Amino acid sequence: MADTPAPARSAGPGASRPAASARSGGPEAAAPRAGGQRRHASRPTMKDVAARAGVGLKTVSRVVNEEAGVSTDTERRVQEAITALGFRRNDSARVLRKGSTASVGLILEDLADPFYAPLSRAVEEVARAHGALLINGSSAEDPARERELALALCARRVDGLVIVPASEDHRYLAPEIAAGIATVFVDRPPGHIKADMVLSESFDGARSGVAHLIAHGHRRIGFIGDQPRIHTARERLRGYRAAMAEAGLPVADSWVALGGTEPDRVRADAARMLEGQGGGEPVTAFFSGNNRVTVTLVRVLAAPERRGRAALVGFDDFELADLLSPPVTVVAQNPADLGRSAAQLLFRRLAGADDEPRTVCRPTRLIARGSGEIPPPR
Repeated sequence: MADTPAPARSAGPGASRPAASARSGGPEAAAPRAGGQRRHASRPTMKDVAARAGVGLKTVSRVVNEEAGVSTDTERRVQEAITALGFRRNDSARVLRKGSTASVGLILEDLADPFYAPLSRAVEEVARAHGALLINGSSAEDPARERELALALCARRVDGLVIVPASEDHRYLAPEIAAGIATVFVDRPPGHIKADMVLSESFDGARSGVAHLIAHGHRRIGFIGDQPRIHTARERLRGYRAAMAEAGLPVADSWVALGGTEPDRVRADAARMLEGQGGGEPVTAFFSGNNRVTVTLVRVLAAPERRGRAALVGFDDFELADLLSPPVTVVAQNPADLGRSAAQLLFRRLAGADDEPRTVCRPTRLIARGSGEIPPPR
């Protein structure tokens, strides 16, 4: 019921006085019903705002949509009415009128992973600068869940998607892209479709990290990485092998372990490599494929019986890495730069760019702090 100068309706048969408006803020508006439930009133409309402000509907529309042609005094009265009524614009009509929801979706591998926090924030900052809302979701590294999330966002008519892919086949998105939903992939490339992508130099970064260990005298270097189906895990393993080959060093099968990043798995593989189990000699250094593996290796190497026994270089920086003992040497990506670059590509497409899909490669940086400079045992 609108809060207007018109008399309020009766509260029902037998009521002795008019009921308070649900939006007037009076004590009866918030009074709970039996069972503790509150009344649910309809949302205020622009007609309600117009009636309270004493202006026409078109004037309210101009104020709400920030259009010209409204005097300062009239705009003030309309804004006061909007505040008093708690009016919120219904964007559904705006979507139908303009064909745009002013929203974009972001699908990450894991919202809890610290790597993705600055990436997400950077995408949000670019979206906000373009007047768009960002909707986040997590695939949990599950291709089926990624597909479900992506198509759900498309069904809600987001204008575009930024995806850290879990799937290796993105043909399911081809009809959506053809229908005009701009799509950019970040951190990993899409599978079986052409689209804009922003990647870090995983191969070059891993190669430089392993070369750093070799330069400090290590010849037996273990590699522990993520699932082999993940593009970045494969590229970092390729960089590791390239650095070893360039130095003329062999790689024993037992020095390489790919799989989930669960701490128990990483601990077991690290212990096996340190003890020389599986046919190879004990390793004197580790190169880890991502920050989750690195954190577990830090714990393994911090044990009293293993302290100082092996050097460590990790791919991806992580919080407090510089404060550990020893501080952790890393190959650092810039996740904020990845997110910003991906969002800029997305809004470039939304602005009408129709050239061939672009691939943007962002450099990595070796940060020597101490753990990667430990010499091998004599």
